Amino acid sequence: MSRGAAKAPSQRQLRVGEQIRHALARLLQEGRTHVDALTHRDVTVTEVRVSPDLKSATVFVTPLGGQDVTGTLADLRTAAPVLRHELARDINLRFTPRLSFQADRSFDEAAKIDSLLRSDRVRRDTAAATPEEDDDGAAS
Repeated sequence: MSRGAAKAPSQRQLRVGEQIRHALARLLQEGRTHVDALTHRDVTVTEVRVSPDLKSATVFVTPLGGQDVTGTLADLRTAAPVLRHELARDINLRFTPRLSFQADRSFDEAAKIDSLLRSDRVRRDTAAATPEEDDDGAAS
């Protein structure tokens, strides 16, 4: 395996990530952030990726409607120490991971790919490249 190759997360990393995701979603919903600006924002926690040593976690979030991503991330970064403290109370881990927040761009990427696939140019190209099939599925 090369040095730069990314290793798939372990079952423990995935399980802890999901546990943190659920706990953070609950904390945000209950307003247990001590940041007033976050009490007026609806934020979806889409994914949490935990480091192999479980000491840091990257939290991917998207604000409802995708509005004011920058402001939401700033507020979450301000609230990170409080959220970490609240997480320590809610989940049973030896170390509560440091939280870093990033915008989840996967929905934007999916929408971009979908619009490309639906474009007339791509439809025309795929229709021309697809051979006609006869009744038993074999290309003619």
